Amino acid sequence: QLQLQESGGGLVQLGQSLRLACTASESTFSNAAVGWFRQAPGKERGIVAAISYNGRNTYVVDLLRGRFTISRDNDTATVYLQMNSLKPEDTGTYYCAASGTTSQLRAMVIPYWGQGTQVTVSS
Repeated sequence: QLQLQESGGGLVQLGQSLRLACTASESTFSNAAVGWFRQAPGKERGIVAAISYNGRNTYVVDLLRGRFTISRDNDTATVYLQMNSLKPEDTGTYYCAASGTTSQLRAMVIPYWGQGTQVTVSS
């Protein structure tokens, strides 16, 4: 059972940056596509970014492209979400998830979820 743990969330001000990390419990992580999702209060959870098992293919939602970047280090079983120029509307709980492919992540076919980390951006 693949277990995912997010870290790096916190309270920041408008325009600042954060880097979230998703660390996995098993080496099988290197065979999985990984995504970041976020859920704002009262809203549905939606995808933010995804990365293929080898890091060669990445996806970031259009709205966040240019400010958010996803990357991974399979040697440390970690996927990162770099978030720059943060805005109050970026506030929410950010979840890490793993599946077979980035297409499955985008289709919300997801067997593995982390517990989430809170990001709050104040104005």
